[in-house]
Amino acid sequence: MHNYELVVIIHPDLDEEAINQALDKIKDWITKAGGSIESVDNWGKKHLAYEIQKQNEGVYYFLKAAMPTAAVSDLERNLTILEPVMRHLIVAK
Repeated sequence: MHNYELVVIIHPDLDEEAINQALDKIKDWITKAGGSIESVDNWGKKHLAYEIQKQNEGVYYFLKAAMPTAAVSDLERNLTILEPVMRHLIVAK
């Protein structure tokens, strides 16, 4: 198991329930791959440096997780497909 840090920018126009559903999917993907979530921090709505999907703002979430290395590529593929996620970044700690 390796430790990873994941930053996700979620579409700002979504309501709280839709954001929580997207986060639950992300957490579920990590745990189903044999990983675990250490913490989830809500950094709030921030102004973006440049426009993404015609949006100037995004809701940032920071997750610390431990998961197998093989699960990272599947997680990145799923995050790319997940519609509420505008951008993501996974970094090995």
